[in-house]
Amino acid sequence: MSWKAEWKSLITIVVVFLAVFFLPLDSQKFNSAIFEGLHLAKWYAREHVVFCLVPAFFIAGAIGVFVSRESVIRYLGAGANKVLAYGVASVSGSILAVCSCTVLPLFAGIYRMGAGLGPATAFLYAGPAINVLAIVLTVRVLGLEIGIARAVGAILFSVVIGLFMHIIFRKSENENKEKRGLNPLTSPRPTRPLWQNAIYFASMVGILVFANWGAPDQSIGIWNTIYEYKWLITGIMSVILAVLLVIWLGISWLKVTSVALITVILAILFGKMPMIPFAAATIGLSVITSGKKGEAAEWFDQSWTFARQILPLLLFGVLIAGILLGRPGKEGLVSSAWISDSVGGNSFGANFFASVAGAFMYFATLTEVPILQGLLGSGMGKGPALALLLAGPALSLPSMLVLRSIMGTKKTIVFIALVIIMATLCGMIFGALF
Repeated sequence: MSWKAEWKSLITIVVVFLAVFFLPLDSQKFNSAIFEGLHLAKWYAREHVVFCLVPAFFIAGAIGVFVSRESVIRYLGAGANKVLAYGVASVSGSILAVCSCTVLPLFAGIYRMGAGLGPATAFLYAGPAINVLAIVLTVRVLGLEIGIARAVGAILFSVVIGLFMHIIFRKSENENKEKRGLNPLTSPRPTRPLWQNAIYFASMVGILVFANWGAPDQSIGIWNTIYEYKWLITGIMSVILAVLLVIWLGISWLKVTSVALITVILAILFGKMPMIPFAAATIGLSVITSGKKGEAAEWFDQSWTFARQILPLLLFGVLIAGILLGRPGKEGLVSSAWISDSVGGNSFGANFFASVAGAFMYFATLTEVPILQGLLGSGMGKGPALALLLAGPALSLPSMLVLRSIMGTKKTIVFIALVIIMATLCGMIFGALF
């Protein structure tokens, strides 16, 4: 018997017992916060799991099966050319209009396939932070100065944070290569040329991006045109993926056609509820890939592994974030008025608080802009506003829980600290200049 383990169990039992024993069920604020947590979790399950996370899980699984380990190590490995590695990582992340949670399966996929910690964390930050749509919306709503500062700051952040993570954990990363199975000599050979994999991933990324394309603030322009035809474009990407499943993965055309036919029928019947045909297509894809041997089955197994590890932690994290901070415009245990009062001016405390608050809050893609607009109207300083923009989209309490399970407690804490510190410093500089 391990007494250390027994003491941990005892402490856990005592803490849980005391928490239940002293539950403030007579407090209206506490009950309201619980409701807000459940409401946020429900909203997250409806808006992000099917359209965001499920495609991300399949992309992450595909990285583990269809991308050769040699390619990942060559372009993103610890020994790769630094300019190339960080350039690929930041550019790859920036094309995805995803939130801090949706990028996690993709980060886990490239990290476990052999990407160095530095380039992998650069990708992790760049995905939600260097979002072209978010930058454009920031410029339109919050002004050109803060929009440019966000774009430049986020690009520099992704590289600098990645370099710091590489330097700090260089020794441990070298020691863990063999443990993570990063020996190029044992890596499987790619089964198809690069151009085929590029088309395959482009179709899946297209589904992820266009299925989540949000409505612009104006009803004219190219962004609105794409929004009006988002499901048509998503459908075209899905057809391309279906053809590739038959041609390159050897899945029966009859099975693929059956799934496609069911999806089309449901889309006609439930045209105003796209989640239903999208979910049906996802279930159908899972059935036809899990029931076939070879690469298709490996793809599903890898995707399911990521979903099983990440999804429960994300939902739990969203629930806790909702209880503590509430939803936009709603109160949790932490008063929004207290937050607004703490981010006025351009002091170190205001910028630091904005960075910490942003790091723990959950922002869906693009929602940080209207939230910040309200805070600025309540007296928030421009420096803390930029600090929140740089820390908020890249981190959240749910993503922290998942990151710990992927790269360990120490690396997660350092990554969080780097984001908060750099966001604070950038906020102070920007606030002093403007």
